Amino acid sequence: MKNANYFVERNLKNSNQLKLLLFELPSFCDEYFRGIENTTTPLTRVGYAQDLKIFFEFLTKEILEFIGKKVKDITLEDLGKITQTHLEIYLNYLSNYEKSGEIFSNNSRAKARKLSAVRSIFRYFYKKGKLSENVASKIDTPKIRDKEIVRLEVNEVVKLLNTAENPKDFSKRQQSYNKLTKTRDIAILTLLLGTGIRVSECVGLNIEDIDFDTNGFKITRKGGAQTVLYFSEEVATSLQNYLKERLSNEFVSPDEHALFLSIQNKRIGVRAVEQLVKKYSQDCIPLKHITPHKLRSTYGTNLYRETGDIYIVADVLGHRDVNTTKKHYAAISEDSRRKVANVVKLRESNES
Repeated sequence: MKNANYFVERNLKNSNQLKLLLFELPSFCDEYFRGIENTTTPLTRVGYAQDLKIFFEFLTKEILEFIGKKVKDITLEDLGKITQTHLEIYLNYLSNYEKSGEIFSNNSRAKARKLSAVRSIFRYFYKKGKLSENVASKIDTPKIRDKEIVRLEVNEVVKLLNTAENPKDFSKRQQSYNKLTKTRDIAILTLLLGTGIRVSECVGLNIEDIDFDTNGFKITRKGGAQTVLYFSEEVATSLQNYLKERLSNEFVSPDEHALFLSIQNKRIGVRAVEQLVKKYSQDCIPLKHITPHKLRSTYGTNLYRETGDIYIVADVLGHRDVNTTKKHYAAISEDSRRKVANVVKLRESNES
């Protein structure tokens, strides 16, 4: 089956990428990544490997004891020589550093993620008794400021869908391309706005995952768990319009199971969905930077406003921790504050 399971293929791709990265890392990293295999996804492990490579390269360039040493030659004994001061210098180094003639910079959020990878490997070998001290645990996480929550208002949702349907300000070339993808793009935008699924969950859908008898569809969540969600008649109509066009396309291989296809008639990628969201939103909502995740935030906000139940929102969005939901959907706390505005009375209404 061609592209029958997007997530199996993605995991295989990430596993192969990790193997290549391990050739560039110290030999003890093989043991570490085997040890965390059952508690992490291939995508997480690739991210850790990339961040650890940056850390070990830093040691060989900035720390006297390691200067001149190759990353591959760093030993577990060397890891035990790293001090709190070294790690503090590392966090400062991440603010701005040069690699292959290019300058890289990291904000607090990116620094915290890279520190997480370092903490993980120290914790692993400390628990196994191969490090006498977990020095990384003594380093404070960089303070992360809450990002402004960006979402679409009701009129902006209408603008976005109307633009996908009839992009008046597009160039002739863009309008020509839009004619080929319009039905698909509307279906994708409607599905994201109407269900709040992640962009990876969207591109991973197969035709057989959709059931119009129940208006339900099966998705694969982060971590690989599968669940069934449901969509409205409005979403169903958009999907049916697209499927009619998709199934009548004689250029699509009968072995292609992907629901959403690229212009090359292969499974559409995450990057392509991000680009189409950006393309339409910039045309009609230029003051907001809209991504697929912002459409997810829009759905989560609207769902909370309709239900008033944070646990329902967390369940539908696939959040394991309800605090994640509270953190990402500003209207939840905003609306709660509005509700209590008139609870405390300063004067009785019948006071003369």
